[in-house]
Amino acid sequence: MDRLIGALDGALRTLFATPRATRPCPVVPADDTHLGAQERAHAGALMRVNHVGEVCAQALYTAQAMTASDPVTRARLEQAAREETDHLAWTRSRLEELGARPSLLNPLWYAGAFGLGLVAGRFGDPVSQGFVVETERQVEAHLESHLERLPAGDHASRAIVAQMKDDERAHAEAAQRAGGIELPPPVRAAMRAAAKVMTTTAHYI
Repeated sequence: MDRLIGALDGALRTLFATPRATRPCPVVPADDTHLGAQERAHAGALMRVNHVGEVCAQALYTAQAMTASDPVTRARLEQAAREETDHLAWTRSRLEELGARPSLLNPLWYAGAFGLGLVAGRFGDPVSQGFVVETERQVEAHLESHLERLPAGDHASRAIVAQMKDDERAHAEAAQRAGGIELPPPVRAAMRAAAKVMTTTAHYI
């Protein structure tokens, strides 16, 4: 019951509260950001997708922590969720600076990711950690693509995305060291397909 209440509290905080980062937002002090209207709209759409990814990360880690059988694994997942809160706060703040809004479908994204996290956790800690590894690898690749697509002059967004990319790599490596197994190719492909639907939709809605 305590875990269920904690999960509900986490969902409400993620979806409706203003997230608080524990680390300063990455910046490039020497480079001011000057964007035209089109560049601002494009950057806002990309950062909305990244914000959705962080909403999903909160859901995944919360669900997997709930179902973890090993207290050490549970603590590691809860710590990762806290670290991902920085990303949630940074992307939300950047959306506001760009004059863009979060995805209107965030409750749906959260619910879907939470369900996936529960399923992964039910297969045991090695599979759950393997799910973290694959998720973070795919997120890292996605963020790399955004570094290529963001306006060259959007130094603020690029600094945030670059730091997020480094953090996601670290989370994947930690999950692998913790015993995460490699998921079967069909599962990895299904995860990529689901992520494609989410990112394409969140770009606009």
